[in-house]
Amino acid sequence: MSYMREQARSEKIRTPSLHLSKALARYGEPHHMRSLFELTITSVLFIVFWVAAWWALSVSYWLTLALSVAAGALLARLFLIKHDCGHGAFFRRRIFNDWVGRVLGILTLTPYYVWRRNHAVHHATSGNLDKRGTGDIDTLTVREYQALPRLRRIAYQLYRHPLLMFVVGPAYHFLLRNRLPLGFASADRRFWISAMGTNAAIALVGGFMIYFLGAVPFLLVHLPITLLAATIGVWLFYVQHQFEDTVWANDHAWNLYDTAFFGSSHYELPTVLNWITANIGVHHVHHLNSRIPYYRLPQVLRDIPSFTKNRRLTLRQSFVCMKLRLWDEDQQKLVSFAEARELKVDATSGMK
Repeated sequence: MSYMREQARSEKIRTPSLHLSKALARYGEPHHMRSLFELTITSVLFIVFWVAAWWALSVSYWLTLALSVAAGALLARLFLIKHDCGHGAFFRRRIFNDWVGRVLGILTLTPYYVWRRNHAVHHATSGNLDKRGTGDIDTLTVREYQALPRLRRIAYQLYRHPLLMFVVGPAYHFLLRNRLPLGFASADRRFWISAMGTNAAIALVGGFMIYFLGAVPFLLVHLPITLLAATIGVWLFYVQHQFEDTVWANDHAWNLYDTAFFGSSHYELPTVLNWITANIGVHHVHHLNSRIPYYRLPQVLRDIPSFTKNRRLTLRQSFVCMKLRLWDEDQQKLVSFAEARELKVDATSGMK
């Protein structure tokens, strides 16, 4: 049994997460010049690759798609800069964070205020079995899944299928789902102002581009870039919490700091991919202190070795996470559908 599962089973063990959270306070100060540099270099490179992909239409669409991969990765990085803005971590003043976040929200098809509130709920409830459903990947326990009627089990299986989760799902979420603030307090007009204002700005910018470039060339370039960026974003969000030894608990046993530290992965990527993903793989540190700018997260790992050993997940190991779809409350780990079936057989055998 793993170290984390042993901890989850023993009420006597005290995790160091609260102490480590306090140790992170000194890293939560953004450097404005560094933030401006990160924003500028990412934006410029995105524009360069976008224009190059458009130019390549006259040469080969395969070349356009190749250049779109780089542009899509950079668009994902711009989304992660918006992510830091939403946490108030990119600039010292909230007004700068919010306006940069709003502009980047237009580019990434995400209403900034709606997303910020949604994501705040995710940070406040991540790993809480009694508060699932906002800003997370829908995850059932083994018992909940086995209690469902057959059609609903099939629906859940389809929802968790990699093709739907990482191809269809991202396209639906960013192109359609984000257009309306569904699922939020409809009485709060700020949700609607954010969503409708973002939609209007998207239509204005998109219309401008179509007017000068033409609808077909614009869509041939921008659509694959957007879809790739969306898939990257969903994949990163998935592996940050959907790994075997993550942590879930009912409300009475749930602890914000322990769940942040042990329920979030340390996704170790090659240097280039760390840069593209804005160090979001250092997710256990981010959940302990979301005010740390992403460019200071590597410094945390250098200064505090304790963080380098926790919840490590390599690129190769991360692909195994796709088969983990149910939370087993008895074993305190995520399991596959096949493992859940075996558990049901074992339980049935044990009753005889």
